[in-house]
Amino acid sequence: MDLTSLSIIEAAGLIVRREISPVELTEAHLRRIDRVDRALNSYITLTPDVALHSARQAETEIQLGDYRGTLHGIPLALKDLYEMRSVRTTGGSKFFAENISQVDAAAVECLNAAGAVLLGKLNMHEIALGVTNNNPHFGACHNPWNLERTPGGSSGGSGSALAAGLCLGSLGSDTGGSIRIPASLCGVVGLKPTYGRASLRGVIPLAWSLDHAGPMGRRVKDVAILLQAIAGYDPLDPASVDIPVPDYMAEIDNGVRGWRIALANDAFLTRADAEVLEAIHTAAQVFSGLGAEVIPTGLPNGRDAALNNGLIVNSEAATFHRERLEKAPEGFGKDVYQRLQTGAAYTATEYILARRIQVELRRLFELFFDEYDVLLIPTTPIAAPLLEGPDAVEQARTLTRFTAPFNLTGLPALSLPCGFTREGLPIGLQIVARQWAEAALLRAGQAYEAATEWHFRKPEL
Repeated sequence: MDLTSLSIIEAAGLIVRREISPVELTEAHLRRIDRVDRALNSYITLTPDVALHSARQAETEIQLGDYRGTLHGIPLALKDLYEMRSVRTTGGSKFFAENISQVDAAAVECLNAAGAVLLGKLNMHEIALGVTNNNPHFGACHNPWNLERTPGGSSGGSGSALAAGLCLGSLGSDTGGSIRIPASLCGVVGLKPTYGRASLRGVIPLAWSLDHAGPMGRRVKDVAILLQAIAGYDPLDPASVDIPVPDYMAEIDNGVRGWRIALANDAFLTRADAEVLEAIHTAAQVFSGLGAEVIPTGLPNGRDAALNNGLIVNSEAATFHRERLEKAPEGFGKDVYQRLQTGAAYTATEYILARRIQVELRRLFELFFDEYDVLLIPTTPIAAPLLEGPDAVEQARTLTRFTAPFNLTGLPALSLPCGFTREGLPIGLQIVARQWAEAALLRAGQAYEAATEWHFRKPEL
């Protein structure tokens, strides 16, 4: 049995039945990381001693009957902007290269409470401001489907490691698409929850008003389990919202019969590759076959949403990094420095107008979801581009086109595999729902995943 190819639920079942132990599972992942990650560079910091200690502790607890749930003894990894006590948290940046965290991020506290095993910290685009993961300080991360291609970003290490079998689940962050883009380009599942659903305490910020913490995995149910662990109100996070957390697994298998599903179909999609659009329309037919009514429709000002999201991201990133930008600009990579300069040059008027557009578009999408249960749209307009292709700033404009609108509006959005290009690169389907409707989103994703086989494909490494 290849222990590194299991889903979280499969691995948890084997642990409960005492067919494998958390130590065996962790050791299998550490061996595979040692063998495979030289080519991928998905990890910035590996923590084998911490992981094995946690695995042994989990094994003892489970043997004594103290089983904490599905994540107990499961090897996970973190995007390297989540603080983890006594481990460096670099943010993919030269400035934080020796930053040893003194505390755990709130989400890490949740994973520890669930008994998870943390393998280490994953590669990312520098300061999370980009989508190629061609990191000038820690080296480029590669896509396991084609090593010359980007895994996407900024949570590129998460997407790469999951697709390659180097962890069973991960936490990423998403400000313009940074969970969903690598999920799409690497053929895995990624969920950006509603803004305020999961705590950002202990996560290095990019843009305070747009950052989202969220889970990534190889199956929809795995992502549901991870979200269950980290969702909830945190009074110490000013962005956290006190909304009850439902049981995300309770109705996840109930299907979409009778649902009204919107299929994005307007000029906003004109820049998407034909293969991508074909895969999305084929996915829509699957939903029709599952008993849903699929209705082609236009989006409320998707282009404006993407443009203003970018303005706010760059402005707030330049504000957070203002001292570093002033005192040591040479410490930033070329593309990140260019975007920070752009952000610093925006006027207060431009920023305020962007925030006003944000409020208006949130209301438009609220009205939109009065008519539909979920929306289908490509995650990215193209499959994984070459790492050494167009410059990173241009790639960001392209790859965030269909993801950024849902950061601006704070809506929950899920990416999952829905096909492959003729070159063998994954294509991602994005499903979007109204605020706080993650349960519906996961239910739709599970219905599609159960009716298709894309999630069974694995890259050859």
